[in-house]
Amino acid sequence: MAGLRLLVAAVILGFLSSTSESLRFELQSGHTKCIVEDIKANAMTVGKYSVVNPNEGHPIPDSHKLTVRVTSHYGNNYHYSELVESGQFAFVAAEAGDYMACFWAPDHKPQITLTIEFDWKTGVAAKDWSNVAKKGSVDVMELELKKLFDTVTSIHEEMFYLRQREEEMQELNRTTNSRMAWFSLLSLLVCSSVAALQWWHLKTFFEKKKLI
Repeated sequence: MAGLRLLVAAVILGFLSSTSESLRFELQSGHTKCIVEDIKANAMTVGKYSVVNPNEGHPIPDSHKLTVRVTSHYGNNYHYSELVESGQFAFVAAEAGDYMACFWAPDHKPQITLTIEFDWKTGVAAKDWSNVAKKGSVDVMELELKKLFDTVTSIHEEMFYLRQREEEMQELNRTTNSRMAWFSLLSLLVCSSVAALQWWHLKTFFEKKKLI
């Protein structure tokens, strides 16, 4: 049983470590690239970004600057940095939904390509476990157990969040089906009324012409 628990802990912690790997992408001058992350309400999120120096061992060129903005689904601004080589942000999401980090490189002639490293962590992965160990003076096993407990809590909250989203989608489907049913009934009534009106008009026309 103990071996199974350690195996589960290793799998979960391995999953957490994989989510903290940096994302590297290229961005041409004069263009914008956005990255979206779905974040739960009241979840901690941290991010770090930097422009990769194309000439290692030399100062980074002045042309390699970024403007970065992080916003929520509702347009609320959580981070903004203008013409920087690197930076970081950290905040607690006030609302659930998609959060967008947009990177913009100023226009440059001739056009250049910037390579950007970006690391975005959310939830348990965003927690600074080194500080937890220092402040709490805990040993390795206790620290791993704390990580595991927070991971299980995060998974439980994620399942609750997904269940809530599923209920919202089901309610939306029910509302849509109800509206479609009323719309179909209304369409049927309109078609029946039009057909009856046409029949009455033709009957009146033929009676006037004494054809029937």
